[in-house]
Amino acid sequence: MASYQALLNRVWGALAEESTRPLPDEIELQALWFAGAFGRNFRCTRGRPVRIVQFGEWNRGAGPDFLRGVVEVDGHEFRGAIELDPDPADWEAHGHGANPAYADVVLHVTFAPALNDAFTRDHRHREIPRVEIPAPLLAEALQCPSRATAIARPGRCVQPLAKLPEASVRSLIHQAARHRCALKAARFLRMADAHGRDAALYQVTAESLGYRANTLAMRLLAQRVPITPLRESGETTAILFGSAGFLSPDLHESAPADTRQHLRQLWDHWWKERATWESSHPIPWRWNGQRPANHPHRRVAALAALVRQWSAYRRRALARPFQIKPLLDFLTTLEDPFWSHRHTLSSSPSKQSIALFGKSRATELLATHLIPLALHEESGFSFEDYLKLPAAAPNESVRRCAIRLFGSEQAAAPWLKKSAHHQALLQIYHDFCLEDSSDCLLCPFPEQLSQWT
Repeated sequence: MASYQALLNRVWGALAEESTRPLPDEIELQALWFAGAFGRNFRCTRGRPVRIVQFGEWNRGAGPDFLRGVVEVDGHEFRGAIELDPDPADWEAHGHGANPAYADVVLHVTFAPALNDAFTRDHRHREIPRVEIPAPLLAEALQCPSRATAIARPGRCVQPLAKLPEASVRSLIHQAARHRCALKAARFLRMADAHGRDAALYQVTAESLGYRANTLAMRLLAQRVPITPLRESGETTAILFGSAGFLSPDLHESAPADTRQHLRQLWDHWWKERATWESSHPIPWRWNGQRPANHPHRRVAALAALVRQWSAYRRRALARPFQIKPLLDFLTTLEDPFWSHRHTLSSSPSKQSIALFGKSRATELLATHLIPLALHEESGFSFEDYLKLPAAAPNESVRRCAIRLFGSEQAAAPWLKKSAHHQALLQIYHDFCLEDSSDCLLCPFPEQLSQWT
């Protein structure tokens, strides 16, 4: 029987020398690192084993990226800061080597090989261990549909796929879905290993709420405001909105009369907490192209509502045996007296009720994170159970995949009905279309499809 992994290896081998995809923004690299996306065991550029004991805390001001980290190098434990740079040369280019504020750094993490035989040093010329994240590990960590950016037009694989028997296409789709599940489960478990299962659940939920445009922004918010101290604070909504950068002392003055008291209370609570949570590094929210119901204010409100009912949410999300319906019912009936009728903090109320956590978003959360984890951890929950979950309406990314692979949404219709199939299309698109730098012209995937049985 054909293997999706073998197909992937053959195509990636052919594309390896052509891949020129640029690194993502530095803040995304930082978010991936802090989430444990690369694991915690490495070797430094001097060949010594490095283990991350504690990933530290996001630095909210100037200086190294993460403070109070704990790193074990060749069996010796070091406590201090961790600095990430896309390129090894950035350390000196940014003046870190001469800056006493970086004297506490115990590990330098980079994502590109050094062009010269250089080392990371502090202002006392002490060498700082450097770990270089290899390209394959970074590529695996970037398995995210929001990164799908290739042109939405039919590719050369349309004809080979059309010639395959339906059973062969189904085999390809199902194996791609299984492969994606394995990757997603591994990612969740790396996050859980780094920060615990509650933190991992909190972060993937925030990512799902961010939709395509604000996945990174919601991930950063969840990392900068950890779940445990947030729940202990008793001021969940104010801290999340304040940390997101959405509150100001005069916001209530320009708001409708019936919201002024609510906004004033949020500010009063945030004012007392801001010294602990406020950061000088703003979260990169995207505002354009959002439907009113998906406004960032509403996404943060939904996260706050879940945190307030965290025990009930966690019990259903991580239940063993895992059950889809109770979790969907819980998420889709989530309410908030303020946000069930408003699109933004200062908007006028809507006459119609607005779902805080819609069914399509809940389905996406299950398919992307929670079902893969259940498939990995629970023998009683099968891939056939996953196939019973209907798909929500295809989003822009899924539609792009369908057109690229099958030529049109109509031709792809048999593979747009189940949530697992949506995830499979996204995975195939990511593994092959986005790895090809020739805009389909030289991609070996179409020729390899002829061998799929």
